This record gives sequence, structure tokens and C-alpha cells, in this order.
Amino acid sequence: MAEHTAIVPFRIDIPQADLDDLADRLARTRWAEELPAAPGAAPAGPVPPGWEYGVPLGYVKRLVERWRTTYDWREWEAKLNAYPQFTTEIDGQNVHFLHVRSPEPDATGLILTHGWPTSPVEWLDVIGPLTDPRAHGGDPADAFHLVIPSLPGFGFSGPTRERGWNRFRVARAWAELMRRLGYDRYGTVGNDSGSCVSPEVGRVDPEHVIGVHVTQVFSFPSGDPGELDRLTEQERGSLAFGEWFVRNRGAYDKLQSTEPQNVAHALADSPVGQLGWSAQILGEFLDPDFVLTNVMIYWLTNTAASAARFYYEDAAAVHPTQKVNGRGTERLAPTSVPLGLANFAWDFQSVRTLAERDHATIVSWHTYDRGSHFATQDAPDLLVADIREFFAKLR
Repeated sequence: MAEHTAIVPFRIDIPQADLDDLADRLARTRWAEELPAAPGAAPAGPVPPGWEYGVPLGYVKRLVERWRTTYDWREWEAKLNAYPQFTTEIDGQNVHFLHVRSPEPDATGLILTHGWPTSPVEWLDVIGPLTDPRAHGGDPADAFHLVIPSLPGFGFSGPTRERGWNRFRVARAWAELMRRLGYDRYGTVGNDSGSCVSPEVGRVDPEHVIGVHVTQVFSFPSGDPGELDRLTEQERGSLAFGEWFVRNRGAYDKLQSTEPQNVAHALADSPVGQLGWSAQILGEFLDPDFVLTNVMIYWLTNTAASAARFYYEDAAAVHPTQKVNGRGTERLAPTSVPLGLANFAWDFQSVRTLAERDHATIVSWHTYDRGSHFATQDAPDLLVADIREFFAKLR
């Protein structure tokens, strides 16, 4: 069957019946039980007090009360609908995206990729500064035309309908999307899962991708003899923290990478369950309406299962250029497109020695003393400046 390559205007318009059903479910919530706080109990590592066992009941109750009484989905729906949105079919999959062109005609194309458990909402606060720097005290030469898709299986892209939607397949889809939109020269930006996808876009489309900017470089030890001997003391500390996080706070990753359907049944049936599952990464320090809006998008589109499957498919992925032999899967060759990192204080700490093994052309590597895994929310000024500086080097 031929693929439908048309780019179709899209507008979010959630039926009121769906919002009424949500309100009814929230009103009938059966709360989880939890242990009372232990006097003087110390958190297990860098964990907020009260979060030792995971997302606490008190936090969930506060957000559900806000959800029921003051949160306004229609307001956020209107915010999203203020930007041009479209859908198109790529590789048999519906892809939803925002396409916000700069008033500067010579602006550079840029595709921004979110992660889990967010959506294009993650990027809303940086659209203005990136598309119209002149209006935000910047140099018009730093302007970008923005393409902000929903990952396949996430939100308004809708559920994936077949196996294999991993970072490599998404990267090929993004290259096709940018070709379809007429961008002969463009950059990529990513956070979280977007930091996995974005370098692969450069790998599959190096003739057109001018640079890759990420907020994490997920390069881990390979097991090669002597590899860890090359790490600096600071890098060893960063690696130790990453290992601690995977062991102690990585429940979502372990489950979604191995048996994603297990949790999907609960998330499809309970909006409060979706909130609790998402909040383990979003956390208590982000704006509650930002948290609720992202939770709403997963709930309203029933994409908890397909979003979780991205982890499973990615964990099982073998890149088409990899060869399997008696010793196992050979490592991918390093990427060659220029790469830049903006690493924020309260986030996964990337290790440059390992990153240089996987990426041959690192041209920018900045670490900051503030900001978190969601820098668009708590350090947007630093992130925008870093993106501008990185791509200015490539002009």
C-alpha cells in the first residue's frame, strides 16, 4: 500500500466527553497506601526526603487536587493550538509535529526531539527565543525555523502499530520529515530519548545535518580492558552517580525496557497511575501545570503502552550497519557530524572520555551549575544560549 506523504494541518480538539470521564475517574480515585515517614530516616543517596520508596502519596494527592479544581486543559490546548501543527505518515506511522517558522527568512532549520515522559510541550518556552532572537535581545543571525515532532507512539502521533520503532527508525523518519518539509540543511536538538535519537539523525543524514546538540551523551563503559583507566577522577564520580541512579532510581527504565505491557494496563485505566508513573522523573520541582499537561497528553491519547515500548524496542535494537559475529554485536562506528553538549547540574553527568569513543567530532562541551533534566523549564536561558553558540560555530 502506498504511503500517504501529504502534510495535513492538525488542531487539538479533545472531546468534552473525554474530559468529563477524566473528572469522574479523578473523583473516584482509590489511593495507594504507604508507610509513615520514619523519624530521622536518611534518604538513599541524592533523593528528596519522603521519596525513598518512590513518588509519595502526599505529592500525588496535591497534584490530583490541583488537577480536579484549578488545572485548565482548554487553556493548554489553546497554547498548543497557537502554533502551526501538522501530521504526516512516515514509514507507515502517523507523525504529529509543530512547525514554527522564524520571521528571519535565512533562519536555520532545527528539529527538536523530546523524551519520556514529556511531549512537544517540553519545548514551548524556548520557541520564541529560538525563532525570533531579535525580539528577545539576541542576534537575528541566531534564528531557527523549528520542527517539533511527537515521537512515534507518543501523544498526538498516536500509538505505534508494529514492532521496531527504536531510535534508529525514528532517526530515519526525522530525516524524511525534514526532507519532506524542504530543509536541505538543518540541525538536531534533543533531550532524554531525544538525546539518543538526535545523533542518529546525523548518522543517517550527514549530507544535510550540520550539527547535533544534546543535553546528555549516553556513552557507557564498553567492558574493553583499560577503558576505565583513562577516566579522570571527576569522570569516575560522574560514572558512579550514573550507576547509582540506574540501580536505585531506574525502575521505569528497567520495566519499560523488558516488559512494558505490564505497567501499561494500569496506566491506560488510571489517570492517577499515569501521574505517579510519570512523576518519578518529572519530580516535585517542576511547575505542576507542566507536569499535568504532559500527563494529560499521554492519558488523552492512550499512548502509555506505545511510549513505554520505545524503551523495549530501543534496548533490543541492532543498527543496520552493525555486524553480528561469534563475539557478539560489533560497536557502531563513531558519529562524524559535529556534536555539542549542554550538561546541567541536576541531570545525568556525561563522561567526555567515553563520549569521544562514540562521537568523533565533539566541538562544544559545557557543564552548568544549575538546571535539571528538564532545562527548558528551569534553565531555558542557558540552554538557548548554548544552542545558539553551538550552531553559530557551524555557520
